[in-house]
Amino acid sequence: MRRHRYVPEEAIPRLAKITKRKVDFHLSRLEKFRLVQRWTGPYTGYALSTAGYDSLAINALVKAGVLEAFGKPLGVGKEADVYDALTPQSRQVAVKFHRLGRTSFRQTRRVRGYIAQRRHISWLYQSRLASEKEFEALELLHPHGVAVPEPISQNRHAVVMGMIEGAELVEYKAIPNPKEVLDEVLSNLRKAYLEAGVVHADLSEFNVILQPDGHILLIDWPQYVRTTHPNAEQLLERDVRNITRFFRRKFRVKTRLKDALAYVKGNLNRK
Repeated sequence: MRRHRYVPEEAIPRLAKITKRKVDFHLSRLEKFRLVQRWTGPYTGYALSTAGYDSLAINALVKAGVLEAFGKPLGVGKEADVYDALTPQSRQVAVKFHRLGRTSFRQTRRVRGYIAQRRHISWLYQSRLASEKEFEALELLHPHGVAVPEPISQNRHAVVMGMIEGAELVEYKAIPNPKEVLDEVLSNLRKAYLEAGVVHADLSEFNVILQPDGHILLIDWPQYVRTTHPNAEQLLERDVRNITRFFRRKFRVKTRLKDALAYVKGNLNRK
């Protein structure tokens, strides 16, 4: 599917290395369970459905000894679904399935640099790239103590990470000590920038989790850039502007953008 929206029917026996008769049998069963989609046009072709891609990722993670059971949904967003799950050691974790087909293709290509140069790319493959990018970011950030979910495993479009508890900042009408919460967000942006060399590049009130203990968790990192990226400074300023503007509007916490940005970049010791 890297080269075809729908893989031609006649190519599948060669790619799967089984006879056409077996291919026809398996495809009919997969279509019955809605794990593949059949398309008829100038040729007949097949594509994995979202459920089919989920099944492949889950199967791989179970076989690798990463997952044993799924629980309730933790959140459904425009570009991802997150579920509660258990490891074979009964550890509670979060599993995030990237779903990039929920936003327009043009918008996705514009904001995600890792697909901008590709002429054809399926939604599923876009989701896989987003998953790989987010897991990479978490592996860079977590060892430096940045408040992000612990990266555990990744397969296809799925990321397994430490449990996410709490709610997005946007969900709260009021919070205790909003100034302290903003300070913690900026402190973690500073640590990400100075120690991990990472800029979130898509920060807003929708991807800051306020946990039950009052501390924050920064989520949704597939658009991250390194500090060596030519647009890193511009993206960092946008992140800081978004979050300080939100705290000013929602919680009446006034912080000068210039001072907050200088603090995050290490040019000021106090915000």
